[in-house]
Amino acid sequence: MATTLTASEAGALSLAPTHELRSATKRYLALDAFRGFIMLILAAEGFGFSALRSDPTWGRVARWFNHVPWEGGVFWDMIQPSFMFIVGVAIPFALARRTELGATPQQNFRHVLGRSIRLIILSQILIWVSAGQIKPQLINVLSQIAFTYFLTYLIMRWPWRYQALAAFVLLAGWTALLFAFPGPDGPFSHRNHIGLRVDHAIFGYDYDPAYSTLNFLTSTVWTLVGAWVGRMFMSGKSHRENLNKLAAGMVLSFALAFAVHPWIPFIKQVGTASFVLYSLGWVLFMLIGFYWLIEVRGYRKWTFPLVVVGMNSIFIYSLSIILVEWLDRAVGVFTFHYKLIGTLAPVAQACTVLFLMWCLCYWLYQRNIFLKL
Repeated sequence: MATTLTASEAGALSLAPTHELRSATKRYLALDAFRGFIMLILAAEGFGFSALRSDPTWGRVARWFNHVPWEGGVFWDMIQPSFMFIVGVAIPFALARRTELGATPQQNFRHVLGRSIRLIILSQILIWVSAGQIKPQLINVLSQIAFTYFLTYLIMRWPWRYQALAAFVLLAGWTALLFAFPGPDGPFSHRNHIGLRVDHAIFGYDYDPAYSTLNFLTSTVWTLVGAWVGRMFMSGKSHRENLNKLAAGMVLSFALAFAVHPWIPFIKQVGTASFVLYSLGWVLFMLIGFYWLIEVRGYRKWTFPLVVVGMNSIFIYSLSIILVEWLDRAVGVFTFHYKLIGTLAPVAQACTVLFLMWCLCYWLYQRNIFLKL
């Protein structure tokens, strides 16, 4: 699965980087930096703040780096939506590049299908190695991306109005299923909602928290909107036009989210339509910040550490899943887990482990070695 590529040939989940795939359009470093930022946060696993949730001083900060128990959303709940969104952004660039190199629609279809299958296989390997047992499940990020990536590819082949209709149907359809087959606590139940029942029927068990495989139905909207944004950037519009469209999308997402919120609560675990729209608003908000700072204002040099991570997304994600505990123990031999500094010792230790993972990415980056599916 490892291969040697030029720096311009690696990208998020190896879905091809945004700057490689643009023979006639402008390179957007903001997209590469945003991807790297999301991957770095994902690998950080909360920067050690999970150990400080009960601390009177740092507990409030710690809550932003832990998923909300059920309803609502904080910064940490926006990372998966951002991850799935940025995968979508890369899709039109990758397909355009493959087509430019002579790939037929049939070959593109086989490529997308094969990549989706490989993502599922990798997700299972990471889960089994991390858990120390073979227990198939399709709720983790890579598995969900496999589904949303494939569905987004299919939907993108339609005229835009049908793509927008598909997004609506996915959100409304999942909501209808939740209401049609409620759990013991209602449509948005912690237990035995329709998604959990399907997983129990397929795998013989369900999950706690209440994530389900069918969450990909609404999660596809994150990836699909990302693909729309990717196409917008490929069109070569001005910064003002791009920012106006991103801002309009953000406002529309927030408006729709709060409009349906009285009936459909923000619940990430169930993948409610309101949460998908609410989180999408925050994803677009973050992207606007990166775009304005890097592309409009021209502050580019600081992005290098983020780009290094984004270029080896598969590597750092896999490392954070299966080796982070070993790295923590190994680093702790030399840092003594920073016990001498007191309360913030877990944060210092987590940041040191994260820095080591970044150094490994940089070592690979210098040698043009990237992991690719």
